[in-house]
Amino acid sequence: MALQPLTVLVTQLASQPIIFVGGKGGVGKTTTAAALASRFAGENKKTLIISTDPAHSLGDVLNVRLSNERTAITPYLDALELNPDVIVDAHFAQVERTISAYANPDMMPKIREHLRLSKSAPGAQEAAMLESMCQHLVSATDAGYEHIIFDTAPTGHTLRLLVLPEMMGAWTDGLLAQQRRQAKLRSVATRLDSSKEDMSSKNNVANPFAKHKPDRWEQAVSVLEKRKQLFRQAGLLLHDRKQTAIILVMTADVLPMAETRRAIEQLEASDLTPAAIIVNQLITPTQTDTFWQQRADRQQQLMRDIEQNFKKYPVYPIYLQQTDVRGVEALSGLLA
Repeated sequence: MALQPLTVLVTQLASQPIIFVGGKGGVGKTTTAAALASRFAGENKKTLIISTDPAHSLGDVLNVRLSNERTAITPYLDALELNPDVIVDAHFAQVERTISAYANPDMMPKIREHLRLSKSAPGAQEAAMLESMCQHLVSATDAGYEHIIFDTAPTGHTLRLLVLPEMMGAWTDGLLAQQRRQAKLRSVATRLDSSKEDMSSKNNVANPFAKHKPDRWEQAVSVLEKRKQLFRQAGLLLHDRKQTAIILVMTADVLPMAETRRAIEQLEASDLTPAAIIVNQLITPTQTDTFWQQRADRQQQLMRDIEQNFKKYPVYPIYLQQTDVRGVEALSGLLA
């Protein structure tokens, strides 16, 4: 497919409420995501842009200090940078509250220590980040946003996040099944204990099950059910091509082209095909300097390879700018 003007990209994405911008590190994902957000906001469309990359640069691009809470950039543009540490702390605090509802108080110090150590376990940050992303994903429409744009981490991390809702849903199903089995055992134990209740009372023996009310266990199950529903909703949104567009950003270089090819293969395997590919930092074909002309010629050769390799997808060029693109006005003009 031939190169398309950037105005066509804006038109293509105008009806997409959810946009993920991904690609290899250093190819300009953040600038591209911020440019899209600024452009839509400039058209008076309420837009939220979220950075999920731990190495945040969204605030630098927008020229605004951002945090884990939404910051108003313009009347139509809000932005936030998801902080993994804050999210993990909040996630495990919720887990502790859920457990404390039915655990023996004497066990809580050990449980808290276990939870503290679990924060550093492999996948803990990803799981917490995923849940936060899913919450924003599901709630953005209710909050009145016409567009929610995710400025994601480098490709491998992004792909894991995109396929995790289904995996987390299956994992939650397993936990719920385990909870149901435990509930049956507790029910049997409670009935057996009831027959001895009078005798225990006479002998002043404490009933070990008296302080564990069924509704407390139901609270834990309720939390898991809500998480399952959240992941299910997010998964449905991600796989709905009318709702979600995945944009891959690359440069006209060999390594980004190879990584983009692998990313597309993995996305297609998960039925999450990209909506478009952006080739960033292109040099105009005609140069007066010998070095830059050689660079331009090399890029043009690679562009032919890119168009051939990714001919199923629209390809949009963004040319190298003379100065850094920072601030909403400059970003919005990048896609003109």
